[in-house]
Amino acid sequence: MRTVIRDVRLFDGEKTSHDATVLIVDDRIADYDGGPADVEIDGAGKTLLPGLIDAHTHVFGDDLAQALRHGVTTELDMFCLPNHLPALRALAAERDDVADLRSAGTLATAPGGHPSQLLAAPGMDALDVAPFDTIERPDQAADFVRARLAEGADYLKIVVDDGAVHGAELPVLGADTARALVTAAHAAGLRVVAHAITAAEVRIALDAGVDGLAHVWTDPDDALVDRVALQGVFVVSTLVYFAAINDRSVQTPDCARNGTLDGATWVARALHRVGVPLLAGTDATPFVPAHGVDLHTELRLLTESGLTPEQALAAATSLPARHFGLADRGRIAPGLRADLLLVTGDPTTDIAATSAIAEVWRRGVRQTR
Repeated sequence: MRTVIRDVRLFDGEKTSHDATVLIVDDRIADYDGGPADVEIDGAGKTLLPGLIDAHTHVFGDDLAQALRHGVTTELDMFCLPNHLPALRALAAERDDVADLRSAGTLATAPGGHPSQLLAAPGMDALDVAPFDTIERPDQAADFVRARLAEGADYLKIVVDDGAVHGAELPVLGADTARALVTAAHAAGLRVVAHAITAAEVRIALDAGVDGLAHVWTDPDDALVDRVALQGVFVVSTLVYFAAINDRSVQTPDCARNGTLDGATWVARALHRVGVPLLAGTDATPFVPAHGVDLHTELRLLTESGLTPEQALAAATSLPARHFGLADRGRIAPGLRADLLLVTGDPTTDIAATSAIAEVWRRGVRQTR
């Protein structure tokens, strides 16, 4: 199957070119050879982008299908309940009408620690919440990581959260346990991402040696921003998460509310200013933020935090691919997966144009609109 997209504005994940011609052969992008095509698409007035990557989600039910409808071709799940994960992995592997999936599997948290209070909240019964492993001491770290490898984890997520931002007091991983988890994960070849949403929690995560932060944090701290840059840590933005939990009109468990969007925006702006890689992520759940559509909101919030539209697009394409080791996607280049998004207009100058979706391809399969 050969598809040619002609005369299109092209954002390849890093830079923009004009009047490009792109060839898709089966499930890959190929060098354009001038040969005949089974399908030809006029790209005039449109922009072709790599399929979007949401660098922080939580997947249940039909979330992967919803994501793909909005041009999100890969979701990086940061905690999936163990009784749901095998079916969702199989779905993403076998079908091309849903987004692809990478997952941390079971996150590392203390017994009764975050997000236990959310999963126990009224209204969560519909998610079929099952018990999951927790960790209490450093000497349990190696076994915990081995269990995640057996689960098929693509990276490890650790939680350093005492509940204050959620209006609660929660058990939290000790600094020595966090450090032992990072050591064990790195020995097993896994990247480590930390949930930490106050400056104090971020310091614990940095001391432990994590590779990335799953959120910006909420209390401005210039010295901490500089330290994140010095340690070469990436940060997933999730500004739309802070917007959602600040909005009491949306359906979110009360114990989840309390984040500070203004503080989170300040931190995102400061991180960008010193060159910390910001990866676009939403913390999408079955409630809010929403899968797919709210990644477009996140891109807007990133531009409002000082990123150019091109930088925001890179935050949802090439940057998450690079920092999560997804070498086959996130850019448009010969040999890479044909995960593609075609939009009407020019999102490299007006980020809102990412929502004007004309076509989506997942692994070369053109989606029904």
